[in-house]
This record gives sequence, structure tokens and C-alpha cells, in this order.
Amino acid sequence: MKTRIGWIGLGKMGAPMAINLCRAGAKMTVFNRSPDKGKPVLDAGAALATKPSVLAAQSDILFTMLSDDCALRQVLLGDKGALKEMCSGTILVDMSTVSPTVSQDIASAADGYGVRYLRAPVSGSVALAEAGTLAVMASGPKDAFDDCLEVLNAMSARQFYVGSHEQARVLKLSINMMVGFTAAMMGEALALGLKNGLDRATMLDVIGASAIASPLVNYKLDALKTRDYSPAFEVTQMAKDFDLILETGRHSAVPMPLAAQVREGWSELIADGDGETDFFKYVELATQRAGATLSDGRETAA
Repeated sequence: MKTRIGWIGLGKMGAPMAINLCRAGAKMTVFNRSPDKGKPVLDAGAALATKPSVLAAQSDILFTMLSDDCALRQVLLGDKGALKEMCSGTILVDMSTVSPTVSQDIASAADGYGVRYLRAPVSGSVALAEAGTLAVMASGPKDAFDDCLEVLNAMSARQFYVGSHEQARVLKLSINMMVGFTAAMMGEALALGLKNGLDRATMLDVIGASAIASPLVNYKLDALKTRDYSPAFEVTQMAKDFDLILETGRHSAVPMPLAAQVREGWSELIADGDGETDFFKYVELATQRAGATLSDGRETAA
């Protein structure tokens, strides 16, 4: 790849995605607010920029992968924001999970600078990011999507163009909503079974072989059996996404009673001190609500 690629944001997802671009031969320069997190990407061949504005000025395609609306707004639109340093005709690709509202603000600013702005959030876990098998959903100028395909191919298995404006943002939130529902659904199902004499491991085995099985469910089965809630995606992150989901629903007059109810569960987990655990800790919350307790490695009715 001869294209000069800049990357801002080297967190759990951003770092392996950037590493895959380095391995594909991309000419990469990166920036991260915590420089120590950038070491694996630098070891893979990337150069380090001293500030986002410098990186933006020398990039043909600038990727951002940041934590939330506030971080994205600050990096791109702040007093020392990167967007205004980008050259006309270059491409900004934001892969963060953020609101359509902040995305629209960035789109307006990008238009003013002559920058082509592609919204390109991803679906998949850290493991899929490391393997380069994520799915990308993109919206924005179609020519920008076409010009980025070679680069997107180097870090994802499938790429979908879904519209010219904020469609990718809404689709990403819709998928994350269903992911969150899965944790809540499995929690209530297990609670019902445990209170009626079923064994937890047996239930999970059957669920994994049933009509409800999915890549997400099967990926989580072993962790649920051992109660390993090491964070792949934290409760606080899911709470943030559900806030965006409900905000988007309000702005578009879409009633979302299930999302509102599940959002309260994330608040309950955070209040209990479980905000930094994996979001599938919701399963434990549901069984606790039902009065299931632990006895010799198995739950029994309280």
C-alpha cells in the first residue's frame, strides 16, 4: 500500500486492527493519548506521531477508533483538533461506536474542509480484530468507501456499504442492542431453569446446540460455565451504548421499552461494583434476582 495511513486510538480494538494494516504493508503513523499502548503497533512497523494534528496533516486516510462521543469530538473538533489539519480530498474514517448526533457534527465540519468522511464502525470481538475477521458497516460518500476498500480488506473479512449519511451508526447501535439483549435473555432463561432443578452446565450445553445458538452465544458458553467475566466488552461500555441507543430512539420517535428495561440492569451492575466486568455478568444479575445461590459448585433454589 502506497497510501499514507494515520491511526488515532490504540485501545483493545484499535491496536490489533492497526497491527493488521502494518502486516499488510501499509505505511502507518499512529497516535494514542497513552503512548505505552502504542508499543505493539510500533513493534509491527508503525511510526509514532507526537500529536493528532501532525498526524492528520500527513495522512491520505486518517482512521479514528475512540471510546465515546466526548473523546471523538475533542480529537477531531477541539481547539487543536485533527480534522482542520487534513488536506482537501483526503478521507476520514471513524470506526468508533458513537452517536449519530456527534457524527453529524463531524460530517458538517468535514464538508467545510473538503474532507471525505466515512462512518465505519465494526462488529466483532477483540479476538476477531486480532484475526482480521471483523465485519465493517460503512456509510458516507460511496467514492470514499470504494477508495478505502483495499485498506478495509486488510483488517476485516466483510465490508458493507449501507448508505450515504448516518446509517452505519444506527446499524451498529442496533446490533449492540441485540448483543446486550442476548446477555439479559440468557440470564433470565438460566434463572428459570436453575430455580426448577436444572444443572447450569447442562443447560448451557443444550442452549449451545439449540435453535437459539449463535456465534455470540457459543463464544460465551465456556466463560459462563466457569463464571469467568474477564472483560472483553465491559458493562460500562454497554451502558454507554444503550444510552446512545435510547437517545437515537427518542430522536427518531421509536419506542424502545426492552432497551430501557435492560439499560437499568447495566446500572444495577455498575452500582454493585461490576462496571468493569464483562457485560455477560448480566447473567449472574438475573440469577441473583431470582434467588439462585451457589452450593458445591451448583446453583440450587434458595
